[in-house]
Amino acid sequence: MRPALRPSLRRTSLRRTIAATGLAASVVAALLSVPASAADAPAPRPRVEVEIPGPEEGGEAGSGHVRVPATGASRPAARLSGRAADADGDVSEIVDNGPTADRLDVVIVGDGYTVDQLAKFHADAKEKWGEVTGVEPYTTYQNLFNVWTVDAVSAQSGVSGDPAQGDVKNTALGAYFWCDGIERLLCIDQDKVDSYVAKAPQADLVIVLANSTKYGGAGYNEPSQKLGYEGISTASAGNAKSGQVAIHETGHSLGKLADEYFYPGTPGYEHYSGPEVAESNISVLSADQMAAQRTKWYRWLGETSPDGGTVGAYEGGGYYVTGLFRPTDNSIMRILGKPFSLPGREAMIAGFYRHASIATAAVPTAQTLRAHDRARVTVPLLAGADVKQPRIRWYLDGRELTRFEGRTWVGVAQAIISPWDRRTHQLKVTVTDPTKSVRDPRIAAGLSDSVTWSVRR
Repeated sequence: MRPALRPSLRRTSLRRTIAATGLAASVVAALLSVPASAADAPAPRPRVEVEIPGPEEGGEAGSGHVRVPATGASRPAARLSGRAADADGDVSEIVDNGPTADRLDVVIVGDGYTVDQLAKFHADAKEKWGEVTGVEPYTTYQNLFNVWTVDAVSAQSGVSGDPAQGDVKNTALGAYFWCDGIERLLCIDQDKVDSYVAKAPQADLVIVLANSTKYGGAGYNEPSQKLGYEGISTASAGNAKSGQVAIHETGHSLGKLADEYFYPGTPGYEHYSGPEVAESNISVLSADQMAAQRTKWYRWLGETSPDGGTVGAYEGGGYYVTGLFRPTDNSIMRILGKPFSLPGREAMIAGFYRHASIATAAVPTAQTLRAHDRARVTVPLLAGADVKQPRIRWYLDGRELTRFEGRTWVGVAQAIISPWDRRTHQLKVTVTDPTKSVRDPRIAAGLSDSVTWSVRR
């Protein structure tokens, strides 16, 4: 059997069956040979593609992809009453860095937490978010995020499939191990998750924490058609390695990065011979070809990468042993516990700025500001002693007011010096992130935001 491929690598329906299931080839062949359903058979349940985490021992970040029912095991949750019903759906903000419109909003929902375990859920959520922000570029850009928790109260503690495959728990989100017969694959009912996520003010990224110490997770990396968020990462709250699974999955959902692992000895994946792929971190080109064509990660070639070694073109990636190259040997897109590579960091920063703004108007822009008013902007600080802070520049009718550079506010009377000037002017502030972690001009163009006010004396 062969591991399933991401869409950009032109997978076939047969390749959706992965080696990680542990099913015998004869069983899979029998399943594939079953004739079409009879006319009176129930309609097939909608399915969604998820990434399977790699084994707990072994290092590889993933084991391919499989399509699973979007509604999970379809087990109805118990009706809640009393304190449980009152607490169910409560929303809290554990990280507040500004308006939802200008921040990347992460929503964390727990499953398998009873009403008496909600304090544990909140502690688990804070701990897992701390693990995420311990990895670059999350560390530097942590102030671009808001983090919300939504209390999903379960009738029973724990989740199905823990500790044994046959164990069934009555939980709010229907989380379960042994999804598609794979013990470490932790699936959920996406409709139930969405019902809770919708209670938060905004969701750009969703993390589901299972009340379990068992290793596992899953990556639902397709954007939500209902709520618009980038994807869902599931993880066991009490397992030290499961948090790395969630970080890897955000590499797909936010960074749009491909998997960099591959499958030696798997028929059909010895060599990739197709066209160039869309993802920024795998390519059919060698380092010399990239440099000559000035494409992919050529700007980073020869640089020392935080995940170890030098950025180049290392053969193997996108599940294929040969024919595709990755930027470094062992980034988190291949090995759990490793950092993002330099090209990976750049892609993640681009993903952050798709949702977050670095300049927020602290004074309304809808009304004209007068002489006694101040134009003010809120700029999130970047973390780290050696990090260059955003550059703040002010302009009046397109002419830069250089004396105000670096300030977060300017008085209207300061900007319009002449007391006899009664015209309406445009006062604009532009904030730019000068990070050295971005070299692609197309990405750099998205690291700048501006706010404009109409002003007059």
